[in-house]
Amino acid sequence: MTISVAVVDDEALIRGSLRILVETVPDMRVVGEAADGAAAVDLVTAERPDVVLMDVRMPGLNGVEATRRITTAAPLRDVKVIILTTFDLDEYVYAALRAGASGFLLKDTAPAALLDAIRLVAAGEALLAPTVTRRLLREFAARPGALGRPPRELSDLTRREREVLTLVARGLSNTELAEHLVLSPATIKTYVTRLLAKLGARDRATLVMIAYDAHLVEPRSATHRLGG
Repeated sequence: MTISVAVVDDEALIRGSLRILVETVPDMRVVGEAADGAAAVDLVTAERPDVVLMDVRMPGLNGVEATRRITTAAPLRDVKVIILTTFDLDEYVYAALRAGASGFLLKDTAPAALLDAIRLVAAGEALLAPTVTRRLLREFAARPGALGRPPRELSDLTRREREVLTLVARGLSNTELAEHLVLSPATIKTYVTRLLAKLGARDRATLVMIAYDAHLVEPRSATHRLGG
């Protein structure tokens, strides 16, 4: 399967570099580029890429609002957004994760790590840059209602589902979840799929946000990767 990627950045040099990087591997292709948020929304609407590499600070519509418009559009539900930024504690990044971004990486991420990130997010997993995750999640947990989203209803989750949700938010991969709970990987995938459906979540990143909103996990317990 070839992963389709859209590249969004207001600097032509960065867009070109990302395009060249992505197209060096046989399992990915770039379907288009955009230099601002409005153009990004139009591009994604037209091309329906699997993954969007999204800059944050751009003229006109910024990456946060572009991400929100993409993640809240029903026809684009399967599109995943990875935020790329120079700023490790940028307020925009915090807001973008709340807006539905599936991942967050710094622009100095190693090329191989970026390609791995695209594959992870395309597979429905989620990730945050290891150098900033703990501080970013601490910021998130300190302001659980910052964007006015109402608390999620968790009462219809079973005890095991709540346990899986908590462990997902702590950064355990599916393999680690299976080992920790002494269950098969297939069973873990079933639990995660059920959580996504019950909580109306797009992906694992959204599950993490829900868990933090509900105070099911503390920032110090998170690890650098939120996927499996």
